[in-house]
Amino acid sequence: MKVFGVVGLPASGKGEFSKIAADLGVPVVVMGDVIRNAVKEAGLAPTDANLGATASRLRAEHGMDAIAILCVDLIKKQDAPLVLVDGIRGDAEVRVFRQYFPGFRLVAIETSFEIRLERLRERKRSDDVGSAEGLKTRDEREKGWGLERALAMADVRINNDGTLEEFTKKVTGFVRALEQEP
Repeated sequence: MKVFGVVGLPASGKGEFSKIAADLGVPVVVMGDVIRNAVKEAGLAPTDANLGATASRLRAEHGMDAIAILCVDLIKKQDAPLVLVDGIRGDAEVRVFRQYFPGFRLVAIETSFEIRLERLRERKRSDDVGSAEGLKTRDEREKGWGLERALAMADVRINNDGTLEEFTKKVTGFVRALEQEP
């Protein structure tokens, strides 16, 4: 099994990357689902504040790689030649995936602040922030988890400042090439 992951700042296009990969038949393990489940089990609303606080608590209690470790078994259960991990937030998580899955590849999605902010305003998820200040705060929180270091560890970079059609072509090309690698 080949495992690869996607990393990027909030609203950079990680979810869209995962949707495209899933449409190509690639199973996707979403790290954020581990957080969302913990929030739900605690009886909390799935707001940005609750999701962020829960993620921070899990990392504080169990280490910066806690969420990745929780995902390893989920990944191993996938019956597929290629599996995508969505939602990597730090370098400790990248190290876990590289330890458990030799040949692990990391894709960084790069998108400008302005485009990310506009996407947040349009998609209106329960954990989205709608202001530049809110996005800056969220960026800083995630950078505190090692996001910048994880971005620096990427094997591949894909820019997502263009159209969805352009991004889809880039992602499809990358996934198809990865499928062909020995």
